[in-house]
Amino acid sequence: MYKLFVDTDVVIDFFTDRESHLIPASELFELNVQGSVQLYVSAISINNIYYIVRKFLGHHKSLEAIEMLTEITEIVGTTKTEILQALKNDFSDFEDSIQYSTALTLGDVDAIITRNIKDYRKSSIPVMTPSTFLKLREREL
Repeated sequence: MYKLFVDTDVVIDFFTDRESHLIPASELFELNVQGSVQLYVSAISINNIYYIVRKFLGHHKSLEAIEMLTEITEIVGTTKTEILQALKNDFSDFEDSIQYSTALTLGDVDAIITRNIKDYRKSSIPVMTPSTFLKLREREL
């Protein structure tokens, strides 16, 4: 089973039906529900997801989405250690640096899944879009 750390943008795509990104994000979450992959989301993503999804779905539906997210994924905590590491990562985007530092705590994560690959150039963990991961997985089957 693949262990995948999912960046905030992919979760937002899933909940807001962002047209060109919805299908790959939905397929990724479906694989998670089927038990083919295990998705991990940073705790710091939750407030950003709520804030953006609320604009599309409203307060109550957004809370339901967050509740569902906590049921189908593993939420990974971010502590002072990850923040201090993020300051040293030399990433151009600090929020992505925190995401990366949090993903590192998983140890054997197979990939970081994001649409924003350029901000993860210095990652020691493979980084790919949902579409790229799905194509890679398909080739391996």
